[in-house]
Amino acid sequence: MRPTAALTPLVALVLAATTLTACGGGSGSDPDTVKVSFKQSTDNSVKVMDTYLADIKKQFEKAHPGKKVELVPIKAPDSEYYTKLQQMLRSPKTAPDLVYEDTFLINSDITSGYLKPLDPYLAKWPDWNRFIDTAKAAAKGEDGRTYGVPDGTDTRGLWFSKDIFAKAGLPADWQPKTWNDVLDAARTIKKKVPGVIPLNVYTGKPVGEAATMQTFEMLLYGTTDGGTDPLYDKASKKWIAGGQGFEDALSFVETVYKEKLGPDVSDALDPNVMTRVRGEWLPQGELGIALDGSWLPQDWLPGSGHEWPEWSKELGLAAMPTQHGQALGKVSMSGGWTWSIPAKAANPDLAFDFIRTMQTKANAQKWYIANSGIAVREDVAEDVAYAGAQPGIKFFTDLVAATHYRPAYPAYPKVSTAIQEAMESVTTGDASVEEATNAYTDALKDATDNQVVER
Repeated sequence: MRPTAALTPLVALVLAATTLTACGGGSGSDPDTVKVSFKQSTDNSVKVMDTYLADIKKQFEKAHPGKKVELVPIKAPDSEYYTKLQQMLRSPKTAPDLVYEDTFLINSDITSGYLKPLDPYLAKWPDWNRFIDTAKAAAKGEDGRTYGVPDGTDTRGLWFSKDIFAKAGLPADWQPKTWNDVLDAARTIKKKVPGVIPLNVYTGKPVGEAATMQTFEMLLYGTTDGGTDPLYDKASKKWIAGGQGFEDALSFVETVYKEKLGPDVSDALDPNVMTRVRGEWLPQGELGIALDGSWLPQDWLPGSGHEWPEWSKELGLAAMPTQHGQALGKVSMSGGWTWSIPAKAANPDLAFDFIRTMQTKANAQKWYIANSGIAVREDVAEDVAYAGAQPGIKFFTDLVAATHYRPAYPAYPKVSTAIQEAMESVTTGDASVEEATNAYTDALKDATDNQVVER
């Protein structure tokens, strides 16, 4: 998903300088203009967000005579986007009026004092009652106040090539019940369909949060009974040291790369591997199974630059099973993004009016469909037009019942990086599972001021 890579002071300084230049004189100069900053895709052919916001801008300016919207795109890889955004938020000279925040970093920005609580606005906005509680919680700070309005969520599962499965003698309606079922299918593909990648699971620091969330947490949360958080103990408010479940999740990753069931390690540790999965390996029939997210079809829609209208006929979908098939039998992770108002925004009232325009039922539904997102408004989720708008929407929406959310507390980005380092070390063979687990626990203690508990 979205990485949080550590940057050198020099790189951070350069990024800060480019940000200040890109944003001009900041948001404070014109009380009639709302500046909206968002993450622009680094793939020039993907214009989903740009197109959507351009339409909302037209609606907003028509409904608010005399008011203007200035869109401020940040075109950068995920980790650089976070750095640039935080640089912008530090000063009233550069802070926009509205920003696009990843839920896994929002508490970090809340703690830093970068964001404005939205509760006074939300109390007067009837549509807020339409949002599902889990999505609301993702934008809530430890102080109990809400700092963002979610624009959708996501889930994760297994995508598989029906053609490769047919060649391997595997069923077209494949629904694995355990981790071993997934690995055995990959082993069968390797044996019977040479020349393709049997299974892709993201790993290592180069892909950042995608490794943590799309792979490791999908495994780790599948080692429990579904009711226990294996990363964070809410009762003691402490992070959980690496234990048996952690080792088992690492062992799965180690097995994929040790048995050469995944891509070459050099490809797996390429920061652009996510683009290759969506743009090359799956469409070109070079990948058997991909553990990935619900949003993939947005890259294959008409006008995307990577059109693949046949994808729903050529790919199958399966839920990621729990380790041994224990309840709930399947597992998913959910995240998402929110629209937040910076604490130093010059025009917060106008910014929230823009949120209201974006989040009408019709506009929200339009965004979920365009972005291959999962609805966080109950009235949209219940709409048959939404459920039938794209193949796969119902499948991934149904996974919400078995999904988990990351413990997105301020220390989480550092915890995530420690997980990525452990994954990378077993992927390259530089450390055993036990060594990587111990290194993770040591890093966890450093990242959380020793707020760690054994389980």
